Amino acid sequence: MKNKKWKKYAFEFLSIFIAVISAFALNNWNDTRNNKHSEQKILTEIKNSIKIDIQDFDINIYGNKMSLKADSIFRELINGKKVSQDSIGIYYTALFRDYIPIINKSAYESLKANNLKTISTDSLRLQIISLYDYYYSIMEKLEYEVPEMKSYKNYFQRINTILYPFMEFNENGELISINDLNQLDTNQKKEILSYLWRIRNNRKFKLRKYDLIIKVIEKVENNIGKELKQ
Repeated sequence: MKNKKWKKYAFEFLSIFIAVISAFALNNWNDTRNNKHSEQKILTEIKNSIKIDIQDFDINIYGNKMSLKADSIFRELINGKKVSQDSIGIYYTALFRDYIPIINKSAYESLKANNLKTISTDSLRLQIISLYDYYYSIMEKLEYEVPEMKSYKNYFQRINTILYPFMEFNENGELISINDLNQLDTNQKKEILSYLWRIRNNRKFKLRKYDLIIKVIEKVENNIGKELKQ
């Protein structure tokens, strides 16, 4: 009788033990599955966000290159060379235009709010943090905070004060030509060229930073793609 009771209790204990362990295992499996689902969702959102960021940066790169072309045209104009003035108004605008990056941070902010460790792969997590908190901040500071990088604020009024007596406008008030710049004295030409030199250097510096950041973005996007495939 004692032997039968022992076997009965052992069986009941084993049954309860198995049930508890199974419950823990199922719970852990559900947690792992939910965490993986959350990770895939947030990585997909970040991947889509940085695709949009690349498009925005590409537009800014094109704009800065357009401004460099405008810089070359006005250098030739100041130096007395013949320049087509069909689009002079567009180039004069582009010469001073600043290009502001619009960075989509909603997915990254969501990741930080939930837990950065939602991304299980350490190296990928660090790459994403570095992209948003370091590389993106470089462009934001250059465009928003660094005073010397603001082309319009720093140089438009100075150059326009010298050039406006030589400007011709149509009946709609649009700039159609800038003539007789041979009447500028040597100091005026040097002053304008010094401003153009500074604008050009600043734009080239920005373009180098854009190129660097796009390479980082593409690397992060590629690694996110690999992680999602796994």
